[in-house]
Amino acid sequence: MASNVARGRRLPLRRGDPSAAWYTKLVTPEQAPVLPPLGRSTTRSDLVAASIKSAILAGRLHPDELLVERRIADQLGVSKTPVREALIALTSSGLLTPTRNRGVAVRRMRPEDVQHVYEMRMLLEPWAAGQVAAAGTLDVAEARRALEDAARFVEADDHAGLSLANRRFHRLLYSTCANELAVRSLDDLQDLTALGTVSLLWEQWPTWRTELEEHREILTAVQEGRAADAEELLRGHIQRSIIRLREFRAR
Repeated sequence: MASNVARGRRLPLRRGDPSAAWYTKLVTPEQAPVLPPLGRSTTRSDLVAASIKSAILAGRLHPDELLVERRIADQLGVSKTPVREALIALTSSGLLTPTRNRGVAVRRMRPEDVQHVYEMRMLLEPWAAGQVAAAGTLDVAEARRALEDAARFVEADDHAGLSLANRRFHRLLYSTCANELAVRSLDDLQDLTALGTVSLLWEQWPTWRTELEEHREILTAVQEGRAADAEELLRGHIQRSIIRLREFRAR
């Protein structure tokens, strides 16, 4: 009679079972199946999170607006489970905030919140952009397209579109940095920057034209591989917003 192993059946091994040693000797590393690594895939909850994030950063979902699982599920044609997972992820990233009734709402950025975001960016982003400048890994063509889009949004007075174009530009400055932890941290900070810029900063200070020119100077420095200059320009770019926020809070 063929053995269970030969038939391909699983042997119910228990701790202390003497057959376990026999089984281990029989199934050698060469015979054991090797699982291939799983590729990166986009889950349904990732797609839902991306849709919600896009609506928030584009201004279609407003600060303090409540997000209802069932309503979002109906709009996107999915079950409540991926919506719930997406809301949890966006709450963890800071774009959403819990409410008293155990729901979630779009986060309203206070001046101190925005200041803290910019302070964190100043610690990471100039360094990361300097790394990209030194390595010569910037996608220059895409960065130029982001600034061209930004210029069009400035002329159209489209602040939501401009905020997203600026986010694209800033991400290009650091996204090819070899430190993936820094990149992930900056991605979350850029989401909060986009949210705070439209809802607070640009309502107080219409600096978008000046910022566009500063972006062009930063791009030139990174493109030319002038890492120290790129870091200094980007640090000053971020620092000016911090100063304005500090002065605003001190009133």
